[in-house]
Amino acid sequence: MKKADGQSSVSLESLRGQLRSGAGMDSSQPEGDVSVQSSSAKETQIIAIYGKGGIGKSFTLSNLSYMMAQQGKRVLLIGCDPKSDTTSLLFGGRACPTIIDTAARKKQAGEQVEIGDVCFKRGGVFAMELGGPEVGRGCGGRGIIHGFEILEKLGFHEWGFDYVLLDFLGDVVCGGFGLPIARDLCQKVIVVGSNDLQSLYVVNNVCSAVEYFRRLGGNVGVAGIVINKDDGTGEAQAFAKAADIPILAAIPANEDIRRKSANYQIVAHPDGEWGPLFAELATQVAEAPPRQPHPLSQDELLGLFTSEEVGRDVVLEPATQEDMHGGTIVKKPSLEVIYDDV
Repeated sequence: MKKADGQSSVSLESLRGQLRSGAGMDSSQPEGDVSVQSSSAKETQIIAIYGKGGIGKSFTLSNLSYMMAQQGKRVLLIGCDPKSDTTSLLFGGRACPTIIDTAARKKQAGEQVEIGDVCFKRGGVFAMELGGPEVGRGCGGRGIIHGFEILEKLGFHEWGFDYVLLDFLGDVVCGGFGLPIARDLCQKVIVVGSNDLQSLYVVNNVCSAVEYFRRLGGNVGVAGIVINKDDGTGEAQAFAKAADIPILAAIPANEDIRRKSANYQIVAHPDGEWGPLFAELATQVAEAPPRQPHPLSQDELLGLFTSEEVGRDVVLEPATQEDMHGGTIVKKPSLEVIYDDV
């Protein structure tokens, strides 16, 4: 797999080196059939999508990847969220075996992981889940790194795709989740947010990470924001303008979309009501160049919202020692020994 725009990418084993191109899986075959074909050098856009948990990344990515595949693109969707819900909507609510769990089970049985154990297809989209540990039983970021090491052993460098979409949880800030940005594993980042402070706080943090690593010589940029559950109040649009990133799409807060998403239904059918929206999003995602964002300060972020929404008029009142003790402090003689200067 060769990255587009001539940028160097990072080996998943050493986190350096160039992604190569070569044999790949033929998405023109019927679902369930996999053939290996030799192919010429192929430019691959690797795009990391970040957002707050629950903001709708999985919904957006499932429909985006489906639309891209309907447009004839070869798309690989990789869920990098420990919740392992990226592919759920794509597969109609079916849980996809995760790479980490499958690798552990296979290792215990003395077997090797095969691509058919962890990668599955629907509607021309290839999809897999990295997975992650249960709460309190491991590091999710380390799981991300381990998962990519397994992908490399499965031949990630030699797969031939037009787009690889990585779904990352944005409100977990450890290094593993920042891997695509810190190590130039992708060319560009897309953020998903809404008109609420918490989701835009996460979006702003991701922009800060991109800006930080670009100052250190990194090449990853932010291609834009997808506004999900847009209720028309305009805070996300204001953020995009202030941060100097484009709006790739605004998905409305719509009952039909909400209901179908909750029932694990794809809405991005080319001839459906929402087909044109996702077709335009697919075009924007493909063509939007990476750019350096201008993250906002905390006060600037709060300034996008009315004071009633974020409590910005609250005055900080310093506490006293009397407050901390619940009343009057009884001063006790000091036991400290003080020596006279010689």
